[in-house]
Amino acid sequence: MTSFAPTRSMAENLASENPMLRLAWYCLLAVGGTLLLTLSAKTKVVFGPVDMSLQTLAIFGIAATFGMRLGVATLLLYMAEGAMGLPVFQGTPEKGLGLIYMMGGTGGYLAGFVVAAAIVGWAADRGWDRHVGKMFAAVLMAEVVIMAMGFAWLATLIGVEKSWQFGVAPFILPDLIKVALASALVPALWTILRKIRG
Repeated sequence: MTSFAPTRSMAENLASENPMLRLAWYCLLAVGGTLLLTLSAKTKVVFGPVDMSLQTLAIFGIAATFGMRLGVATLLLYMAEGAMGLPVFQGTPEKGLGLIYMMGGTGGYLAGFVVAAAIVGWAADRGWDRHVGKMFAAVLMAEVVIMAMGFAWLATLIGVEKSWQFGVAPFILPDLIKVALASALVPALWTILRKIRG
């Protein structure tokens, strides 16, 4: 059996050589990815004073396994679903739907999700997803971008102090846990797939 190509994402390595089957595979992954993102947004884990969603963990995992192009495309499809009014985001439909919700307090974080997918996907395309240390660096950078963009947008709405207090500080430890999980899980998955592939 042939080994996995070192500069291709997991999704690309598992795709068929047939162009039509490859397209169908990528479409299936993108739609499946948006379903996973929706499920992860709605799943909450109680962690101290705040509820932790699993969404950023799903974003990191999707970007690492799909690569940059398909990962970003999946996130953009997810954003399009939300913009059309589908209740795919964490606070929907309770806090609104569509563009009104997206322009609210979570707008910066949502934009950060797309950039984070690009960062982690770019790293995966270069084989970083096979190494825990490199994967950690990429995922940590992506996490910092999400928090920075979310904080900057929220600060324009409620001020710097409240943005830090409610939009960043409570999530630092839970998000670091998700960064560590993603950094360990993706390389472990590569190891399992290599053993299966022979």
